[in-house]
Amino acid sequence: MAQTEHLPIYKASYDLCLYWSRSSRSSPASIGMRSARSYGRARAVLRLVVLANARRDKAPVLLEVRETVEEL
Repeated sequence: MAQTEHLPIYKASYDLCLYWSRSSRSSPASIGMRSARSYGRARAVLRLVVLANARRDKAPVLLEVRETVEEL
């Protein structure tokens, strides 16, 4: 399995997950639900970064990363 912890994009994605996780705990219910969806997307970005790093042809997965980040 390829190592990802050294990648700046992995670190940024991980930090984004931490941010959404912390912010959703202290938010009112309606904002918390939106934060939960955003947290799910942030986790998807993190998962896709790991997936792209393990593949030879990274371009299709990185396009999906970009689309998911734009949704955020």
